[in-house]
Amino acid sequence: MVKGFRQIAFLTVISRILGMVRDMSFAYFFGRSELFDAWAIAFKIPNLSRRIFGEGAAATSFIPVYSQYLEKNPQEANRLANTVLTIVFLILSAAVVLIWLGIWGYMQVGAELEGTQRMLKLTAIMLPYMVMICLVAIMGGILNSHRHFAAPALAPVVLNVFLIAALFISGRWLGWPKEKMAFFTAWAVLAVGVGQLLLVMVPMRRYQVVIRPAWDIHSEGVRKILVLMGPMILGLTATQLNTLADDIIAKSLSGSPEKGDSFVFLGRMIRYPVWAGTVSGLFYAQRLYQFPLGVLGTSLATAIYPVLSRTAARGEKKELTGTVRQGMCGAFFIALPATVGMILIGQPLIRVLFERGEFTADDTAATSWILYCYCLGLCGYFGQQIATRVCYALGQSKQPALTASLAVGVNVCLNLVLIWPLGAAGLALSTAVCSYLQVGILLYVLRRRLGAELFEGWLKSLLKTAAATAVMAAAGLVLLGLFGRGAGGTIRDLVQIGTMVAVCCGVFLLVSWLGGNEMLGLLLSGGRSSKGQDAGALE
Repeated sequence: MVKGFRQIAFLTVISRILGMVRDMSFAYFFGRSELFDAWAIAFKIPNLSRRIFGEGAAATSFIPVYSQYLEKNPQEANRLANTVLTIVFLILSAAVVLIWLGIWGYMQVGAELEGTQRMLKLTAIMLPYMVMICLVAIMGGILNSHRHFAAPALAPVVLNVFLIAALFISGRWLGWPKEKMAFFTAWAVLAVGVGQLLLVMVPMRRYQVVIRPAWDIHSEGVRKILVLMGPMILGLTATQLNTLADDIIAKSLSGSPEKGDSFVFLGRMIRYPVWAGTVSGLFYAQRLYQFPLGVLGTSLATAIYPVLSRTAARGEKKELTGTVRQGMCGAFFIALPATVGMILIGQPLIRVLFERGEFTADDTAATSWILYCYCLGLCGYFGQQIATRVCYALGQSKQPALTASLAVGVNVCLNLVLIWPLGAAGLALSTAVCSYLQVGILLYVLRRRLGAELFEGWLKSLLKTAAATAVMAAAGLVLLGLFGRGAGGTIRDLVQIGTMVAVCCGVFLLVSWLGGNEMLGLLLSGGRSSKGQDAGALE
């Protein structure tokens, strides 16, 4: 287990670094432009399936059932795996064909603008990646069940390496124009899918797992996986669905040289609330705020889920309630200072990472405001990760799905309202607000299930965290005043970021220690409270 953890941790760090290099490359070659708006939306549609299957439903529903079969009968486990792979392949392939037909039909009758046609063509090229990456995710789950972790963890690294190479080959070595580069990089995504499939298929022979079509759809295991997977797909991906809605609405309501600065609605001329390049700004800001969420929020939720499942299965209500309380307070303890910290260093961070090539100082300013608004929802995003898994541990998979549907619906409505006064920042703010809506409803449901004891001690812990964050924010503002807000070169920005991170982290930890915040001791002790009780959440 230790070896597997080290492999996953090492390759995850490599993937995160290469992912940031990939985004820096996109910013360098495309900047915040209408062309990259089209590419970002086209890529997000198949990439969303990776987040759904690879980071949510596959791990939570398929792996436990497959592992049970593997213990009893490896041959039946192999047939179960092949049946699930066959079902996923057929369903997603049919979806790809239907979307292709829809794209073709729309291009024949409705896609008059060149920018719209470009976006649809890029989508059509990258759409099959949706099938491949979902198969990769399930095969990765099979390998993880056999205690093989390297190949699945290496798959995201392959994606980033291929895309970075495609950008530099087409942009630097060949010197192609931007539009030709975009299409070349889209075709590279399909090459990534093939490479990732080969990467996870090769080691399966070592475990006598033979991939072939199977159709044992009436087996108990298949039914159990499908019943679990449906609600989990929606429940675990509300934030991703909301960001996709942000992008689509931003693209639809963006003015451009081709579309003009206004449109006709019910006989009236209405000015577009945003301009071309807005989706690109959303893309870069999403990548930055999702970094602490992916590294810290998902890690905390992953660590707490097995403990929640064990205590729920044993019917240990008191222990379960304590674990939920510690998990939520721990999430707030991490997310609140992360929110303030990201806002304090947001602008110099964007300058250091993206402001070169086609990405200008004006793009930095516009992206910064989007990032600030997304970061306001970090506590909500962290809370979503915990609350949804508590519901799954209790066997309540419908509540996360229903609340996610509500959050997505409200987000779309708020997007259409806030985009007019606030522009792209309004879209980000809407996503942040809806994260708290989902968490609030789930906590209300859990309180009815677990009782009022669920919230005992929350206020004291949250106030201590808020006080430490306030002191940290004050220290950060003083440093910000000393450094100033203007651009001063990459070296100065790096010094500013490093100094602010070090000082703010030190101040927050010191104040938390002096204030006796039990969350600090809980996280540092690996999951055991100062009273020696089984905290569970971080074991």
